[in-house]
Amino acid sequence: MIYFNNVSKIYKDATALDDVTFAVETGEFVSVVGHSGAGKTTLTKMILAEEMPSLGTIFFESVNVNEIKNKDLTKLRRRIGVVFQDYRLLANKTAYENIAFAMEAVGKTEEEIRSDVPHVLELVDLSNRIYHFPDQMSGGEQQRLAIARAIINQPELIIADEPTGNLDPVNTHEIVQILKKINDLGTTVILTTHNRGVIESIGKRVITMEKGKIIRDSKHGK
Repeated sequence: MIYFNNVSKIYKDATALDDVTFAVETGEFVSVVGHSGAGKTTLTKMILAEEMPSLGTIFFESVNVNEIKNKDLTKLRRRIGVVFQDYRLLANKTAYENIAFAMEAVGKTEEEIRSDVPHVLELVDLSNRIYHFPDQMSGGEQQRLAIARAIINQPELIIADEPTGNLDPVNTHEIVQILKKINDLGTTVILTTHNRGVIESIGKRVITMEKGKIIRDSKHGK
């Protein structure tokens, strides 16, 4: 599904990625780990074509991300759902409205919205928060809502960028279980984290980064 071929990202004062090569297969769950500044976020931004490599090429299936035209970027990004550490929910909209907004953006009908929103909220165990605003929810609930919004349009790939960074151990466990459930349903997941407990609880492939390089790629990493 995703292939990085000798990718480097060089800024004026630093190298964010240094000759990175790896592939992610459809249906995989891959954790990308490393300390702050290791290159994790740069890597995910390149999959979304928010950053372009200085050297090398990136493919999303058969699409060369380097060469994608601006008019086609929206099509690419609709195939990817993104979950952020800081949730990025719309504060003036309820849980229902946050998800409905994401559906409206891709042209879904009111009938589809009424049908699908309750189902996705049930999947993330938020059925009882359907008409609550984000500031009426705990951090864990807000992140579960962010995941629901990310998956509502059935993307092929979920990128979860430090999704448990602001959460306590109990909520962290719940978020990890939801991501595993999404993966079990067939969606490819790329998770960035520096939390060793998260990695061990998943028990799947781990790519370890340090100073912009991949220093380890373990099939069942810990």
